Amino acid sequence: MSYILSLNPFVLYTLIFVIKIIEVGMATVRIVLITKGEKLKGSIIGFVEVLIWVMLTATVLVDVTDDPMKVVVYALAFAFGNYFGSIVESKLAIGTVKIEAIVNKLHGKRVSIALREMGYGVTASDAYGKDNRKEIIYMHVPRKQMAKAISHLRAFQEDVMITVNDIRPVYGGHGILRK
Repeated sequence: MSYILSLNPFVLYTLIFVIKIIEVGMATVRIVLITKGEKLKGSIIGFVEVLIWVMLTATVLVDVTDDPMKVVVYALAFAFGNYFGSIVESKLAIGTVKIEAIVNKLHGKRVSIALREMGYGVTASDAYGKDNRKEIIYMHVPRKQMAKAISHLRAFQEDVMITVNDIRPVYGGHGILRK
């Protein structure tokens, strides 16, 4: 610990900044993993995260009144860490989403068949819109495939109504679902 505290202040601030960003980024991913049902992975990340937090906080608190800049750097890194963590999490795209698409009835059957041929699990049901008949298409897809699935839907009908919801792991069905 004394070696770290003896570093040039700029190096120490940089170290605090980088380590805090990593720690908060880990916390963001941990929270997402746990909410998606990945408790073991989230717990392992939490263990490492707390080890880092304790060591870093201890470093910042040593002689804090003599060097309050450490607190400013720590707080700034916390903010950047949240931003960085959300970017990492979106790249990891953990979990599954439910896509609901409302298409015109005349496109419904063709869209469902094409999506199934692409490997998606599709369920469709009849619906009534304000002016005409519709078909609601339901799909459960990994988040990593969400943009591609939406692009396929929009290729059939540009003004398709699409909603996306994060879901927890589900059981049964076709493709990605747990058994």
